[in-house]
Amino acid sequence: MTKIFLKRGKDESLRRFHPWIFSGAIHHFEGKPAEGDLVRVFTAEGVFIAVGHWQIGSIAVRVLSFDDEPIDDAFWQHRLQVALDARRSMGVADNPQNDTFRLVHGEGDNLPGLVIDVYGPTAVLQAHSVGMHLVRQQIADALKAVMGPRLQNIFYKSETTLPFKADLGQENGFLLGGDGNDIATENGLKFHIDWLRGQKTGFFVDQRDNRSLLEHYSRGRDVLNMFCYTGGFSVYAMRGGARLVHSVDSSAKAVELVNANVELNFPGDTRHQAFAEDAFRYLQQMEEGAYDLIILDPPAFAKHKDALHNALKGYTRLNLRAFENIRPGGILFTFSCSQAVNKDQFRMAVFTAAAQSGRRVRILHQLHQPADHPINIYHPEGEYLKGLVLYVE
Repeated sequence: MTKIFLKRGKDESLRRFHPWIFSGAIHHFEGKPAEGDLVRVFTAEGVFIAVGHWQIGSIAVRVLSFDDEPIDDAFWQHRLQVALDARRSMGVADNPQNDTFRLVHGEGDNLPGLVIDVYGPTAVLQAHSVGMHLVRQQIADALKAVMGPRLQNIFYKSETTLPFKADLGQENGFLLGGDGNDIATENGLKFHIDWLRGQKTGFFVDQRDNRSLLEHYSRGRDVLNMFCYTGGFSVYAMRGGARLVHSVDSSAKAVELVNANVELNFPGDTRHQAFAEDAFRYLQQMEEGAYDLIILDPPAFAKHKDALHNALKGYTRLNLRAFENIRPGGILFTFSCSQAVNKDQFRMAVFTAAAQSGRRVRILHQLHQPADHPINIYHPEGEYLKGLVLYVE
């Protein structure tokens, strides 16, 4: 196994258990690792400090352990068992009303580069590093060993998440099973999960708690769900007693999916309509005061720091249209899932929009990702989902 030696003083973040080693911290190698190989990392003084996956790029090593231990079948089973035990303690696993949850959240579960979402009898495994890609079958075997007979299928979905320069020729597909049943349950509601072609692993599991909160605000309201994708917020709003629900997404396939999910839970219910339309165009053209509950849950406007300025302008523009059009006494749920945008920057963008609209606005809730998307206390970069619930006079 290749040994990596750090520059003097570059081990400080590792002593605080940060799971990334940047390329600029490396002094020299003993050996020549291939991308995705396991490497052992030493301080400038030659003291072992970490073992992890090597990858070409700014983040050179993703740390798997700060102990000098083998990364073998027992390692993967132990880490996955710890993750499952944590979900059981949260009440999201082994719950008859909820078989949809995130089992592994990368750095938050001390497995950087790996995401696993569970949908009923199917787990969707996603690699964000070459190292995790290379051991995908070993991880799948460990996952089956930990979850037992409840797990019938493991689908690998990493075509769009692996570094394209690695040229891995990756194709999505089943590592175990092959059952095409795509229905999962979240808080008693059923959803079609498109893990074959859908975004992320097929569903935005990270909004589960926020969807439940929306349900409690929905009774008797006219609801607009922008960037609806699978229609999670729309279905919860309908169960909450919304008077009408309109779902908007630029993707015609997303509109088909939200209609299917509404029909799955509320067959024949005429309160819901879905529109394949650009979000900004829809907000620009909609009738003022048409809605008194609006959800803004756009895709990431900034996937890196260079896009931050334009992203903040986009959030301000989007929220301004909502503030200008929402009915007096309305509720706005507004989100950012851009990791490059921190809580204060997002809040300032929304504040700017509120000030420009001239409306009186109160913060009712400050929202974030749920417990099964944990943030490693030593890796604050893992906090990516920000949200506000606002009352607009």
